[in-house]
Amino acid sequence: MHPTPVPAAAARLRPAEPADLGAVVALIGELAAFERLTHLLQVTPEALHPHLFGERPVAECLVAEVDRDGGAAVVGFALFFTNFSTFLGKPGLYLEDLYVQPAVRGRGIGRALLERLGALAVARGCGRFEWSVLDWNADAIRFYEKMGAAVLPDWRICRVTGEALLRFAGR
Repeated sequence: MHPTPVPAAAARLRPAEPADLGAVVALIGELAAFERLTHLLQVTPEALHPHLFGERPVAECLVAEVDRDGGAAVVGFALFFTNFSTFLGKPGLYLEDLYVQPAVRGRGIGRALLERLGALAVARGCGRFEWSVLDWNADAIRFYEKMGAAVLPDWRICRVTGEALLRFAGR
């Protein structure tokens, strides 16, 4: 992925680099606070590094940066990975998290990140691009629907983590 210019009022989008991990983890912390999920937060730059930049990366990350105080500041990110649709017989792109700091919202940064990922899904031959949204986040739901996304009412996420995952695995 090469940096694509976006309006100066928005931000520059580019693939995350190892030097961005501190900023990305800080933004993940802000996202967790917004979603009222800080009690689940365990990520550190060191824990994230091998999954984005290690020998066998399992996820990718785009960052959005703006000029601030004489330098570039990372103000948003989109962390995503490849999944697979058995019905379509094609890979898909799954957006795990998207976050833009409140101070720079309304400049098209979230839209630019989503459009970049949509273009990436098309370029990679994906059958779909999908993500989840909290049911109480009405602003995000309206934003996604305005962009053309369908919010699927009949699907629920199933999740097993921590000790429950160990029990689930028979350990």
